[in-house]
Amino acid sequence: MTTAPAKDGPGADRLLVRRPGPQELRPERAHRRRRTLELTLAVAVPVLLVLVWQLAAARSWIDARVYPAPATILADGWHRALAGELWPDVHATLQRVLAGYAAGTVSGYLLGLLMGSLSLVRAALEPLLDALYVVPKLALLPIFLNMFGLGEGPQIALVAATVFFFVWISTMAAVLAVPAGHRDAGRVFGAGRWQMFRHVLLPASLPAVLVGARIAAGVAVLVIVASEQIAAADGLGHLIFDSRALFQNDVMFVGIVCVAVLGVVFSELVRLAGRFLTPWAPRDRGRTQN
Repeated sequence: MTTAPAKDGPGADRLLVRRPGPQELRPERAHRRRRTLELTLAVAVPVLLVLVWQLAAARSWIDARVYPAPATILADGWHRALAGELWPDVHATLQRVLAGYAAGTVSGYLLGLLMGSLSLVRAALEPLLDALYVVPKLALLPIFLNMFGLGEGPQIALVAATVFFFVWISTMAAVLAVPAGHRDAGRVFGAGRWQMFRHVLLPASLPAVLVGARIAAGVAVLVIVASEQIAAADGLGHLIFDSRALFQNDVMFVGIVCVAVLGVVFSELVRLAGRFLTPWAPRDRGRTQN
């Protein structure tokens, strides 16, 4: 932004002249540079932390018996993967997460649509669901154990209950947040209930619903790991807890890394699905747009 005097003398008016910057002159090039910088930072920060951790373990700044070096964790994880000792736990955790996530997402979405569309249903159920929402979900595990017994049922039910509340809240709030003008426009054009849902409520609310679904994906991984530490004979949570009890800290960190990778991949898959389903919605993370 530059200024040019309009007339001589003190206090003279000045004309503001805005000169186009690199983003206006070469938007594609500026976008590529921004994306390259973001990707570089996203990779460089974790790599730097791992290198510092490796150096601290090699120089004995930390106790390598308690905090094994990343190279040791990687070697142990690679060995367990080749020996087939890691995959059963990964499969068990993944199966429980997917089953519970699917059940919780479908039920939360349907009830959220119903409560967001019908005020009487919302008035009848919202106080009860609000009270249940604040209950720590791990506190429900004994109830699910009594209901389903030992096995997969309690784990899946716990994940489903956790995901349900996140999806229900985001869906109901998204439907209620649809502007009244959108609904009025649909009525003016003679839209029926299904057309109102298909062409008005669904497109307007789906971006916010998918944000809640993405948050629920990460929380589902956290809940299943905690549940497996308490009431499971396999899974990554059981692997972490059992190896810690046996002072196998390298195996414990292998389980932690697997949980982190699983959570990131699951969350990213939900985000990519959201971008595919809602191409009209702004992209997240503040990324530069074309």
